[in-house]
Amino acid sequence: MNPTTEHKTSSSRRWLLAGLGATVAAGAIAAWRLATPSADVPQAATPAAATATTATTITDLRGRKVQVRLPVQRVMLGEGRQLYLLAALDTEDPLHRIVAWRKDMIQADPDTYALYKARFPKIADIPTFGGFEDGTFDIEQAIALKPDVILLNVEAQRATDDARYIEKLDAVGIPVVYVDFRHQPVENTEPTMRLFGQLLGKEVRAQALIDFRRQQLARVTDVIAARQPARPKVFIERIGGYSQDCCLTFGDENFGRYVEMAGGTNIAKGLVPGTFGQLNAEQVLATDPAHVVVTSANWEAYVPGGRWVGVGPGADLAEATRKLEGYLERPAYAATSAQRNRAFHAIWHQFYNSPYQFVAVQQLAKWLHPELFADLDPDATFRELHERFLPIAYRPGYFVSLAREAAAKGDAP
Repeated sequence: MNPTTEHKTSSSRRWLLAGLGATVAAGAIAAWRLATPSADVPQAATPAAATATTATTITDLRGRKVQVRLPVQRVMLGEGRQLYLLAALDTEDPLHRIVAWRKDMIQADPDTYALYKARFPKIADIPTFGGFEDGTFDIEQAIALKPDVILLNVEAQRATDDARYIEKLDAVGIPVVYVDFRHQPVENTEPTMRLFGQLLGKEVRAQALIDFRRQQLARVTDVIAARQPARPKVFIERIGGYSQDCCLTFGDENFGRYVEMAGGTNIAKGLVPGTFGQLNAEQVLATDPAHVVVTSANWEAYVPGGRWVGVGPGADLAEATRKLEGYLERPAYAATSAQRNRAFHAIWHQFYNSPYQFVAVQQLAKWLHPELFADLDPDATFRELHERFLPIAYRPGYFVSLAREAAAKGDAP
């Protein structure tokens, strides 16, 4: 479940656009696509220099064949958090291709947004738009901005199909490309990174990032494969504090798979058929998890003063620890091994929707197998990623653990 929602178009817009494909002549489309960006588009969205483009057929993460003029110069991000990857490729100026983006990053990850805003103040001038499922996406705005491509997450496909957005945008020469970091990130992160590299003309840098990711994952998976440690049972509480529902979690994908890669057993693996799902408190109690991992973040924009654990860049870890303490009292964890041993951990939720998941796998491995991974430092890994690939400085604060506090006091089992 994504803390932000997406949308379906209004009936008035459907009426306005119904005849659009029939009224736009092919010659007019071609001339329009080659035109200089209009004056009302923020300067930040315009490339510094013109680049020759070539019409190329690419394959997106839905297996669709899409013709795009490469490298793209004007991009609409169907999710603002796609900046996590774009910034690693367009590091010198990660904003210069973005003509508009969905406002989810501003709300769901305000701390990272603040870091980019301090480094690139013009980020505040990028037009925002709503989602596809909540009735706020404005296709007319999209057409007016004249992007070379719109990048959408795969879960938006049903809404875009229902509203026939693809057909309407295709009628004016605007291709839509689907990417995925969320639903099947273990399988789809590398293809998405390669696709971004191809679209931006940054294939070499994308491959360097892929190589770094593989190396960092191998630091965990190679050890687990070689040593075959006993796998502790883990319950992942998804979006802790964003919702009061019990007990949102992950099936055999996303954080559920990260736990397995890190040498644990995700207790929801056989109980939740998809990527996202929910168990009841009795199911959690019956499995007796040895660890509880809460994915959370700074969600003040959504749940002011909520029970969320505000981990993320520059987080106040003392406050995060205080809020994590409250999870010990949840009925779903009463008398479990995790509760007895204070084996409760909180980790940045946005690892579920970015190319940085290898950092989460490393941190999970340290929590689950501290002896095997005593020398592994996920903070150092994330810092190296920032120094090599990102335009903003690293600020720690992405994880916190009560087990670490208990061990420091000599209370650990």
